[in-house]
Amino acid sequence: MDMENNSTRKNKLYKSFGYAFAGIGNTILHERNMQIHCMVTVLVVIFGFILHISLIEWLFCVLLFALVMSLELVNTALEAVVDLVTQEKKPLAKKAKDAAAGAVLMSAIMAAIIGGIIFFPKLWVLIF
Repeated sequence: MDMENNSTRKNKLYKSFGYAFAGIGNTILHERNMQIHCMVTVLVVIFGFILHISLIEWLFCVLLFALVMSLELVNTALEAVVDLVTQEKKPLAKKAKDAAAGAVLMSAIMAAIIGGIIFFPKLWVLIF
C-alpha cells in the first residue's frame, strides 16, 4: 500500500511539472509581454557573453530574469482568473489587474536600471 501511495505521489509530481511547463509555454506563445521579456533576456545573455560580465553580474541577471518572468506569469494568471469571474468592468477587477501589471512593470524598470549599472560602464569602455 505504501508503494502505491509513493507511485501516486510521483505521478502527481510528474503531472504538476507538466502543468507548470505547459503554463510557461502557453504564456510565451500567447502573451506579447512575455515574448518581449524573452527577447530582452536573449539580448542580455548575448551582450553578457560579448562584454564578459562577471559571475556576480550573471547571478544578478539570472535573478532578474526569473523575477520579471515569474511576475509576468502571475500577472497572466491573475488576469485570466479575473476575466473568468467577470467580463464586466468592475473597480475591484481593474484594481487587481492594474496592480499585477504594475508589479511586472516595477520589476522590469528595476531590472533595466540594474542592467544599466552592469552594462553601461562596459559599453563605455568598449566604445571609447
